[in-house]
Amino acid sequence: MEGHDPKEPEQLRKLFIGGLSFETADDSLREHFEKWGTLTDCVVMRDPQTKRSRGFGFVTYSCVEEVDAAMCARPHKVDGRVVEPKRAVSREDSVKPGAHKIETIEVKTGRVEKERICFCNF
Repeated sequence: MEGHDPKEPEQLRKLFIGGLSFETADDSLREHFEKWGTLTDCVVMRDPQTKRSRGFGFVTYSCVEEVDAAMCARPHKVDGRVVEPKRAVSREDSVKPGAHKIETIEVKTGRVEKERICFCNF
């Protein structure tokens, strides 16, 4: 794949990697995720005081297509542990009102119930 496209914002090229082993280091995270493209950044987040892993990290690819390839290759296992890659969300976007709101709607079931009974009779 081609190099970094300056038109693609870093946020679109970044994955959050959750569920990391506390033993996972930057190198093993990089080694695993570079199978799907060129990484421009790779970091396991650590507690500033203790330097202990916080159990998550980020990988940034050189282009969005590589992010898509990594997401399509799920599930991922790093250092013997299944991890959860997700598209990264900026702090600014995550605190916007409604950013994590799930909309619910009421579904009337009268007709569906009648049809369900019909199918059960076969």
